[in-house]
Amino acid sequence: MCGIVGYIGKDNACDILLDGLRRLEYRGYDSAGIVVLNGKGLSLRRSVGKLGTLEASLRNEPLEGHAGIGHTRWATHGRPSEENAHPHHDCEGRVVVVHNGIIENYPALKSELQSQGHKFISQTDTEVIAHLIEDYLRQYRGKSKKVTEEVFLLSVREALGKIRGAYALGIVCADCPDMVIGARMECPLILGVSDSEYFLASDIPAILQKTREAVFLEDGDVVGLTRHNYRIVHLKTGKPIDRKVTHITWDAIQAEKSGYRHFMLKEINEQPRSIEDTLRGRLNLDDWQVHLGNLRITPEKINSFQKMFIVACGTSWHAGLVGKYLVERWVKASCEVDIASEFRYRDPMVGPGDLLVTVSQSGETADTIAALRYAKEKGAHTLSICNAVGSTLYREAHGKILTHCGPEIGVASTKAFTAQVTVFYLLALYGALIRGTLSRAQVQEIMKDLLHLPKCIFEVLKQEEKIIDLAKKFHQCAHFLFLGRNLNYPIALEGALKLKEISYIHAEGYPAGEMKHGPIALIDPQMPVLAIATQSPVYEKVISNMEEVRARGGAVIAMATEGDDRVKNITENVIYLPPMPEFLTPCVNVVPLQLLAYHIAVLRGCDVDQPRNLAKSVTVE
Repeated sequence: MCGIVGYIGKDNACDILLDGLRRLEYRGYDSAGIVVLNGKGLSLRRSVGKLGTLEASLRNEPLEGHAGIGHTRWATHGRPSEENAHPHHDCEGRVVVVHNGIIENYPALKSELQSQGHKFISQTDTEVIAHLIEDYLRQYRGKSKKVTEEVFLLSVREALGKIRGAYALGIVCADCPDMVIGARMECPLILGVSDSEYFLASDIPAILQKTREAVFLEDGDVVGLTRHNYRIVHLKTGKPIDRKVTHITWDAIQAEKSGYRHFMLKEINEQPRSIEDTLRGRLNLDDWQVHLGNLRITPEKINSFQKMFIVACGTSWHAGLVGKYLVERWVKASCEVDIASEFRYRDPMVGPGDLLVTVSQSGETADTIAALRYAKEKGAHTLSICNAVGSTLYREAHGKILTHCGPEIGVASTKAFTAQVTVFYLLALYGALIRGTLSRAQVQEIMKDLLHLPKCIFEVLKQEEKIIDLAKKFHQCAHFLFLGRNLNYPIALEGALKLKEISYIHAEGYPAGEMKHGPIALIDPQMPVLAIATQSPVYEKVISNMEEVRARGGAVIAMATEGDDRVKNITENVIYLPPMPEFLTPCVNVVPLQLLAYHIAVLRGCDVDQPRNLAKSVTVE
């Protein structure tokens, strides 16, 4: 959710912190702030609203120094205001903290600290951390009253030992101008490593311009950064920890707009390449095999699995629904799909002999991580589908399959969704090969079709002008209904989600056959009904649903296969898509819906890349 950046090195910290925060704007925020150490003390600046407001104040009164921390906040405790914006400090203004996450026991800690004379300025849970560290500094600095780096690090560890909850932290102290401390517990935090300078960040894009060498901190890690080195210690024991440095393969230019008006539009257009990258090296047409290197599941175990569970949130959950169709159709295996936030609370029948697959673009979705840990405790084998090397889900799952999308900056997920569906094609095909549930001829045909998927999407992107015309016609509507059946029911859900996320239009996705069980009562000329009617075994049934809408005076938008003249008799609002096997339609049919949502949002004047109240990664429950 919120963004953290930290820096210590030879350059101007203020410039680096602002640049890092700018690259994390996509995560969503309502206020921003930085603090810079200058050797004599520290200088703090905060503002409400977009980062530009903070930058304007810094142009008038620049901050100088070679170390500091910065933050973009998405309100959880306390309304958006300058006093609630991060960074937060202790009574003396010498210990300063930025924080992602939620401190669950902060009311009790705050009450205890207030009884000891501590004065609080904000309504946030974060401020408690600064006051706790202040308390321990008083205890440990000794008669000399000097705060050494060892004392600072120990005080942070002791303070965090009293905290219950989730956090990623950046911490500085005016008495230790040559140290920045980071800490992680159930929220992502990355250490960037370069020559004579080090970085903290809550996500990779913040550091890509400066370094591609990163250490992915784990729960219970506390890291101290100086100008010359860094050291990671265990929160409870203080013992040194060795974490490997990972080379990030994403190119920094991938995180830039490259001439597009918005990141979302860029990422929609990147889908042919991201799917191609996700398929690359995994389909072997010489021996007709699927190669998934980090799956870490033996063929014997695949044959013995009793059930597959797919667990995810939001757009990733929709990808999981497509995965269920593929697994049950190709692998002939029982598969359940759960919303991650509900999974643990229904006491699911998961255990040894089951496979749990988690799906998350960031690999840091809090509810999905909790579901994975629950399943592991019950003895299930776990597999993670994600886009981030070194993320929590990537590290903690038994097996992993990466989508090779590069950074996805737009809050509304696009290329990550189609890459996740592509991974399910590969995973279901792999399972079918092991179990022998598809013939060799079927496998060969599916593989050949998969290799044509990027080209199909490229052809759909050529329909953008037609989609813009539809957006102009319907962008002022207050409600939308999306209908799909079978493999395209999840696409109806995804199309509705995209529209509501970025245009703020109320939209619902429904199985087309359910329209008569309630939604048909809503139909009138002011509510467009978008029907996914590409060729499939359920085509006739979707056509029947469209006729029902038209008979009641509803406005119909149709997605149909090229050459389908029957749809023209029902509506003039048609988006034509190239012919393709039915199993490819989820990846292809979603693209016009992404473009429609995008152009409607632009016409309504919405902030496409940073829609209100939303965050890119939901890292707290």
